[in-house]
Amino acid sequence: MKSAQKTPRGPRALRTPGGLSVRLDPRALIVVVLLAVAALAASVVLIGTGDFPISAGDVVRTLFGDGEPGQEFIVNELRLPRVLVGLLVGASLGLGGALFQAVSRNPLGSPDVLGLGQGATAGALVMIVLFSGSTAQVTVGALVGGLVTGALIYLLAWRRGVHGYRLVLVGIGVSAVATAVNGYLLTKADFVDAARAVVWMTGTLDGRDWKQVRPLLVLAGVLVPLVLAHARGLRMMEMGDDVSHALGVRVERVRLVLMVSAVLLTAAATAAAGPVSFVALTAPQLARRLTRSPGPNLVASLCMGAALLVTADWASQRLFGDGQLPVGVVTGVLGGVYLLWLLVTERKAGRI
Repeated sequence: MKSAQKTPRGPRALRTPGGLSVRLDPRALIVVVLLAVAALAASVVLIGTGDFPISAGDVVRTLFGDGEPGQEFIVNELRLPRVLVGLLVGASLGLGGALFQAVSRNPLGSPDVLGLGQGATAGALVMIVLFSGSTAQVTVGALVGGLVTGALIYLLAWRRGVHGYRLVLVGIGVSAVATAVNGYLLTKADFVDAARAVVWMTGTLDGRDWKQVRPLLVLAGVLVPLVLAHARGLRMMEMGDDVSHALGVRVERVRLVLMVSAVLLTAAATAAAGPVSFVALTAPQLARRLTRSPGPNLVASLCMGAALLVTADWASQRLFGDGQLPVGVVTGVLGGVYLLWLLVTERKAGRI
């Protein structure tokens, strides 16, 4: 009696009616769907959390326009914008982290390590300390600071191309300088501005409204399709620049487009919620372990970042008694533990 042979499971190539071949990994698709469902479920629970608790069923009914007037005000005006900012910030950080790690071919190549968050913080502190800027001005300052930091890292790391490890090393150096600048600015601030700056630097979703949602939504609507359009080139670049050139990939053009997109995503997320730490580092790595796919896992990282941040925000509100912590404190603790584990794992594997 012949034993039945199992059909190997793995990426499949599907051909569209127009003749376009699309690579489909069933496991990765399932992971993306589950992560998206988890992010949405956590969002519903988070919307119902607060001094005036609302059941998940009532939250869903209210979102579809069948809630009571009081519930509609609480859900649509007070809590929904905060949750949407959390989803968009987490998704932006997850995607930005995946891009940096793929371009640098290094699991430590995330905005946290490269100093983009510190650069954005420096821009925000300049507006807070030197100009006593409004919320909108602080947001613009953080966005400009992140963009300037990203451009500086790219220029300093350039030497007939951008090598992954050189990018990480330059980023660590720029991060140290930006951290020193931030400390200096805090010493020059008065008590009120210093307290305001420290709260912002922790990373928080408190007080977020529709003013933060719309810019993030527009930016994501532009950059996510742009990034996904270059996903094939990014996948080829993981095999090395020479192989990518041989396969027809314009390496430096693709790298520049993806790095600019990653910087914009990270800077916008930081401008909206402050420097929420370690989401950009952990989300791509967790997504890769779940999908078991060697590629950049862009969509899975995006969904993982969104799920991580809204879950961490729920934990910051519910797991510490009457006091609420900024979401950046929770992600910092969890991310720090994960970073230590990652360093030990990479050292045992001989990669660092």
